[in-house]
Parts: sequence; C-alpha cells; structure tokens
Amino acid sequence: MKIKLLPFLAVLAIVVAAVSPSPAYAQAYSTSFTTSITYQNIGSGPAQISLLFYPSPDTTDPIEITRPDLPAGASTSLFIGGLNDIPNNFRGSAILQANQPILATLVQLPQNSTTVRNRPLSNGFLSGDSTSLIATVLKNNFETSTIFSVQNVGTSATTATIRFYNTSATEVHSMTVNIEPGAAYFVDAGQVSQLGSSFNGSVVVTSNGQIISSAMELSTTGPAASAFEGVGSGSTTFYMPSALCNAFGSNTSYAVQNTSLTESTNVTVTYSNGATETKTIGPGAKQSFIACDATGMSAGFSGAATVTSDNTPVIAIGKAYGSGLSTAFVGASSGSNELALPYVRWANDTNWNNGSQQRTFITIQNIGSSNLAAGDVVVEYIDKNGTVVGTHSLPAIPAGGKVNSNASDAGLSEFGVYPDGSFGGGAIVRGPGGSQLAVVGRVSSLVGPGSFVSEDYNAMPIAP
Repeated sequence: MKIKLLPFLAVLAIVVAAVSPSPAYAQAYSTSFTTSITYQNIGSGPAQISLLFYPSPDTTDPIEITRPDLPAGASTSLFIGGLNDIPNNFRGSAILQANQPILATLVQLPQNSTTVRNRPLSNGFLSGDSTSLIATVLKNNFETSTIFSVQNVGTSATTATIRFYNTSATEVHSMTVNIEPGAAYFVDAGQVSQLGSSFNGSVVVTSNGQIISSAMELSTTGPAASAFEGVGSGSTTFYMPSALCNAFGSNTSYAVQNTSLTESTNVTVTYSNGATETKTIGPGAKQSFIACDATGMSAGFSGAATVTSDNTPVIAIGKAYGSGLSTAFVGASSGSNELALPYVRWANDTNWNNGSQQRTFITIQNIGSSNLAAGDVVVEYIDKNGTVVGTHSLPAIPAGGKVNSNASDAGLSEFGVYPDGSFGGGAIVRGPGGSQLAVVGRVSSLVGPGSFVSEDYNAMPIAP
C-alpha cells in the first residue's frame, strides 16, 4: 500500500508483551504495556487522519485505520487496545498520515499491574536518517533492561545493522536485519545472549535506507519505566532543560554517546550554577554524568545544563530519578521559537489527590545567546477542540536559564479532561522570532500521600 497523504508522521507504536510476569506485576520488565497515540494538529485547517499499522518486520500489507477529522490546534488520543482491527499481543509500528502537519506523542499504559504506575512517553518522527543512535542500552544493569525498536520510514525495504558498544568503546555484538517499509524490528536486550549476563552501553544502527528508533528502559526488580527516542545525528553542543541535585528528593544523570566510530572526544557538562564535569568518551561509546558528581555542585540545585564535545558530535539523554521519578528525555541540539506538547493534562484537586488523573509540568530553557524579557514567551493551553482556554505569560528567562509552567499558571483548575470522561489537550510554547527554546513536559501521577511517579517527553518544534 502506498503512502499518499503528506505531510506524514512516522510513529513508533511499542506494545511490550509480558515476560514471565509475577502475580503482582511488581517488575516493569515483566509488565504488559498498550500504546495510546496522542496527536495534535499544528496546521491551519482540519486534518484528515489515517494510520497504517505494521505487525512485524516483514509486513507489506498494513492495517489501515481512519480517524475523525481533527480541528486546527486540537489534540486527541487513540488507544490501540480499543481497536478491533488490531490483534491482541500486537507489537509493531505505525505511520500516521494527514493533510495537515501533525505531531504525536506515544503513551505506554501498563496493563493489569498494581505496582507499575508510570506511563513511558516518547515522540513520533517527521523523517528518518541512515543512522540512528540509542545513547543508553542496558541488560540486567542498574536493575534495568532495555527494549528498543528500529523502524524503516523509507519507501523500500532496508537492511539495518545493529551494533552494541560497551562503555569501554568495544563492539560487543552486532546483528543485521531486514525491515520492510513502515515496519519495525524489536530487540529485547535482556534476551540477547551475546551481551553476556549484563551489559551497560549504547547502540548504533546503520542502514541503506531511512530509519528511526525508540527505546523503553524497564526495571527488572521494581516499577520504574521510561522511554525515549533514538537520534539520527549528533552535535558538539546539547542543551538539557532539566538538571537536579538532591532537589525535591530527586537527581538527574545524562547518558552521552560519542557518534564517531573512530575517534574519542572530551565532553564537558556545565550546569547553570557553574558546576562542571568532564569525561573522555571512546568511539561509539557512552559515559554517564551525574549532576551531584560535578565539581562545584551544591545540594538542592534545580536548573539546566549544557553538554559540549571538543572533537566529535555527541548525543545526550537526560534521566531524572528519586522520589518516584523514572524519566527520560532527549537533549536538544538546537531550539525553536515555537514548540508543541500534544499530551498535557491538569487534574483538579480531587482527581489529583485520589490518583485517578495526571498533571503536566512544563520546563522551558532559553538556549539562545540573548536574555528574554518578561512576557516575551507565552504558553497557550489548547483544549481538545482547538480552542485556547488559558495563556501563561512567562517571567524573564536569562540566556541558559529556565522557567516552569503548568495549566494552573494560566488560571485553569482543570485541563485536558472533560465531564463526559473524554481526554484531549495540548500546549504551544511561543517565543519571539529568532528566539531559541528547548522544552520538556513532565507528566506526573500521585500514587499515595506524598508519593508520585513521573515521566518526561520533549516538546516538538513547529517553527524554526
């Protein structure tokens, strides 16, 4: 089946099957997840929507699902588990097509678990690359294993080579797979015997076509779960909108991968309070940077950071942990003056306190060279019908600094949830022309008195 509607968005639909689950589903790694695709129309008119689902790497005849038109600015969700045409235990990929530009975020919902409450979040892609890099991949390391997928977003079959590098820059294992257009190949690192009993490293995927990748990190002993996207190419500078050292009971670490397969590089992480840490990273390898380990770091720090490489391009993944957080987000190599977040919720006090609904907290970093004055940047909260129902005018943001926003800052006591039980709402962050912003959304759920789980995802640019 040809893809006829443009522009289109390639969406990775990860649905993880159970792996010998315990009765209480205490482990994220042994929990089943089902995907909800949340998508936002960032065009100027109604969007005609259809999706093509690919159950296996060799699929050539996808399952097509047509969706109702989506008004300009509106956001909505599609729960894959509610589609009669999609079989149980589906684990594959999808392409979302529209006649308007669409952005999408995937929400992985844990099924039948009394302990795993976090909802891993990752974004779809507008295009692919011949290379895709996954900055951190684990097998039974830090009590975590990684499941990742590689999707062919080209128009013809591709051959992809998947290489595993440990932190010493040694290629431990490689595999070559064939993937049909639109389809995806899944790798469960926990089941790859060639990685030994445990593995801590990164993955480089190369192909003769256009590919993208996405990963989930799942605890093998507890409920922690997170997701993030692979990156097609690196940069010598990456910006990290979230950095914590013993702040609010939480910390951050960054996995930084060297994109070169032949040269080493020295990488420095500089935090917005001036603290720094430098490490050497070998070809294809990664190193971890923990905020509290930086020279000059003080406890209670909450800010942002910049990652710089002196020789080769790198990529960076941020993680927040502690006090229920198990989050992942991709560092930004460049910014935009307008960015969208398709998945934004703000539970009212009753539904937040009883744990039935979520709240989204938005972090905005100014990665440009000029300070931004108060009111230069606004956050628009847009309901499921495409109507702006609240606006938050942000305070001044110095170059390299960050500020926060949520729906209550726009005067809303509830957002993205409706009396009829439906959901849908997003946000657009708008700065002045030429400004450079990087934005991360943190979606949280209260799971007990003073206890919550959270996951991060990146806002997506809608303007240069």
